[in-house]
Amino acid sequence: MTNTPTAAPVSPAGAADPSRWLRVHHPRASAAARLVCFPHAGGTANAFTALSAALPEDVELLAVQYPGRQDRRGEPCAQDLSELASGVAQALAGYDDRPLFLLGHSMGALVAFETARLLEERGTVARLFVSAARPPAQDWQEPDLSLVGDEELTAGLRRLGGIPEPLLADPEIAAEILRLLRADHRALLRHRCAPDTRVAAPVTVLLASADPKNSLEQMADWARHTAGGHEVAALSGGHFSLLERPGESAPPLTRRIREDLARPAAAAASAAPDAEPLADLVRELMMEGLAGRTPRLSTDLTALEAAAGEVMAPEAFAYVSGTAGSGATGRANRTAFDRRQLLPRMLRGTRRTDTSVTLFGQRLPVPVLLAPLAAQQVAHPEGESATARAAAATGVPMVVSTFASRTLEEVAGAAGDHPRWFQLYLPSDRAVGESLVRRAEASGYGAIVVTVDATHLGFRPAELDSGYSPFLRGTGIANFTGDPAFRAGLPADADATQAVLRWAQISTDPTLTWEDLAWLRGLTRLPLLVKGVLHPDDARLALEHGADGVVVSTHGGRQLDGGVSSLDALPAVRAAAGADVPVLMDSGVRTGSDVVKALALGADAVLYGRPYVYGLGLDGQRGVEHVLRCLLTDLGLALALTGCASLADVGPHLLANGDRR
Repeated sequence: MTNTPTAAPVSPAGAADPSRWLRVHHPRASAAARLVCFPHAGGTANAFTALSAALPEDVELLAVQYPGRQDRRGEPCAQDLSELASGVAQALAGYDDRPLFLLGHSMGALVAFETARLLEERGTVARLFVSAARPPAQDWQEPDLSLVGDEELTAGLRRLGGIPEPLLADPEIAAEILRLLRADHRALLRHRCAPDTRVAAPVTVLLASADPKNSLEQMADWARHTAGGHEVAALSGGHFSLLERPGESAPPLTRRIREDLARPAAAAASAAPDAEPLADLVRELMMEGLAGRTPRLSTDLTALEAAAGEVMAPEAFAYVSGTAGSGATGRANRTAFDRRQLLPRMLRGTRRTDTSVTLFGQRLPVPVLLAPLAAQQVAHPEGESATARAAAATGVPMVVSTFASRTLEEVAGAAGDHPRWFQLYLPSDRAVGESLVRRAEASGYGAIVVTVDATHLGFRPAELDSGYSPFLRGTGIANFTGDPAFRAGLPADADATQAVLRWAQISTDPTLTWEDLAWLRGLTRLPLLVKGVLHPDDARLALEHGADGVVVSTHGGRQLDGGVSSLDALPAVRAAAGADVPVLMDSGVRTGSDVVKALALGADAVLYGRPYVYGLGLDGQRGVEHVLRCLLTDLGLALALTGCASLADVGPHLLANGDRR
């Protein structure tokens, strides 16, 4: 596209003529990984020169050179994108000595996607980065450039940026740019991709804040094209931000590459044959004790509430710990667990236990997810961001509340590629509800958990007596104030008070019916769970109206005083849902033994609530990690001591007679 000399071709032994396709601007013999970069329509390998220079020494950039340009000008341009993908995949045949990461910009994202599919036939791609590009199966709504005159097309290039003005002002260079652009665009228009086409590699979408061609909503469908997880990383600038701001683009790329490189080593270490994970925390604390050091927080997870009450602001503690009315439902939740007893089994050889569970096709490391507790900033300034980092560090998926004090995008950023779900309170303004769902899809959330038991606020004396609501003070409404559909309903000069008032008007909808669930089902392809089910008939209705699973929940005893406990309601809901429908439960879970009891009565997994927020209030991220490490250690030991090598061994037979209902 320009007269700039190209970088030296590369040619590893055994490769199928890679020198035609790959350029190395800055060779790095000791690099731990390679980043293969695919240029935009009309672009060349030189587009990535600055980005290559900005990367650290442990990442080597290979820039793809399409036919028909610069040193390949004598070759015809490709007729379709699959032709380009096939050429690059063959050229990369000799590059199997280090992990490969693929990055495509604009049209190059589609070429990178198709290349990843080909490479995965003989191996794996560590991660796919896509920049300024809509998903493969989506209509890009691009015009036929053969019908666009040179002046109009050049004016469009100036508006979009990415090409220095001196190049566009040079007639010869400008003509070459337009030739390549039209040729590549013809290949782009021919490209077709089925909606269910996927790569195994995780996908990171790089989205520039001022890109006139792409929006967050358009990026949502990238989630359906990967089996490895999906996330969105924000960049500042326009459509060519990746190339024009290499100093800003390189750090997030490098950070993600290094995290992916570290993960297999960590996984291998944890799976070593001589590892004894059940004893890790116990041994660690005992060794600390020999040195005269004791844990910062108690390992008794039932004692954390009292400890948090000593350090949290009284009104904040009342909000987190409070229950409805006399607290009867909250007490019933705990009594139901205490009433049931586990039957230990001996000499089963359970040195190691497999705690993994598959939900909606995704393998999760533990049958525990963090429950969606709102406004966590009342417990700690970092709120849900600290919780997300702790969840990722301990392997526990997180369910993020609509009423979080950090936006769902911020929480996704803190969680990285760790599994996460989004809990939805469906607003009365359906445009806001749809926007929340689209944002969750675009940010890599793996399921939508719609809460149905809080369309009316419960009568909670602890909150009422203190006259405290975090939401009316602006905490817990970040997902609304940061939402374009919500802001569209505000005056242009709206202040914080007006935003809070609008939130109070539309944040929940007391008129919801099962038909609204059917509407939500039609809105998203993500798995849909209904949270707040206690009656077996409601479980049937949820499934009839499109739910993929249910969560048996009393909302932690915060809604109906004197109601049935979740654990007591669980067996009937499981029977109504059937054996193949995911059934989760929450409310009252405190210990690893509690988790085993819930699984024995039919739950596939549990949502774990207040204790982790008490840990957050006591010691931030470290406090949450401590709580979860204690819970998972207790869970593994409870499984081992009941003779269970895996969750498949758990059933009603683990409970003493009379405790199985």
